Amino acid sequence: MSRHRLKITWLAIALFVLSCKAFTPAPETIIAPKKPKVALVLGGGAARGLAHVGVIRVLEQEKIPIDLIIGTSVGSLIGAVYASHANSFELEWEAFKVTKDDIFDFTIISSRMGPVKGDRIEEFVNKVVPVKNIEEMRIPFIAIATDLNTGEMVIIDKGPVAKAVHASSAIPGVFHPVNYLNKTLVDGGVVDNVAVDVARQKGADIVIAVDVSGNVVNYEINNLFDISLQAVNIMGNEIAKFKIKDADVIITPHVGDVKMLDFDQKKRCMTEGIAAAQAGMPKIKNKIDEWLKKNNANAASKQP
Repeated sequence: MSRHRLKITWLAIALFVLSCKAFTPAPETIIAPKKPKVALVLGGGAARGLAHVGVIRVLEQEKIPIDLIIGTSVGSLIGAVYASHANSFELEWEAFKVTKDDIFDFTIISSRMGPVKGDRIEEFVNKVVPVKNIEEMRIPFIAIATDLNTGEMVIIDKGPVAKAVHASSAIPGVFHPVNYLNKTLVDGGVVDNVAVDVARQKGADIVIAVDVSGNVVNYEINNLFDISLQAVNIMGNEIAKFKIKDADVIITPHVGDVKMLDFDQKKRCMTEGIAAAQAGMPKIKNKIDEWLKKNNANAASKQP
């Protein structure tokens, strides 16, 4: 073949390749599947709140993603420990060590504000939570408190973890109110014991709520301390009946017969939390599957 004809042949091949590239359709844009934002809302209930630990263990074992944790009172304590570690083993380890004395430091100084000063709960949180500020949590975390002067709910989503948990857990008449954020704060259970509405405000697609405030019957009320605990328990339980309805899944461990300060019932509370979470797991998975099908079907229909 002559050199001239060889040049023409290579030129033709080059033009053919270029034309193929010019008319090759662009690859379709691949859209990653959407995932729901799942919030775990943990309610107040003093020692009964140790059932939250069992619930979290099951959620972790079943690989249910938790994108936000909202806690009130003891729910803020358990929630803060887990949000900082994101490890249910670490949570259980710390929960088994907690005693009534880690939470309640009785004092007669300024007793007109309550018999429990509250320094000890901050010391405990600082000891078991490896980060100082909420912004450093592995899982986004919110503690719920109440403004004692205005009656408004206070959402604490930044700043010192220990102070947030203290404020959220400051049972009126028991703990001294907490001066924080230029407010006088007390237990969040006064206005929102299981803060499902806050989870929705923060963009949660699926809300799993854990309520341990049920069965308020108590015939062993002997002093002002007992009266305050019982009053807050009744109030929190009544409020939860209405606000919890907006949750996608409600988990209610059977711990209603556990006394509010009976921290010796740890194992029993955790076991009940495990059982309740396992019972609710089919509904949790169904809710997630329904969300995925609905939202990813919509996304697929919008692709070119």
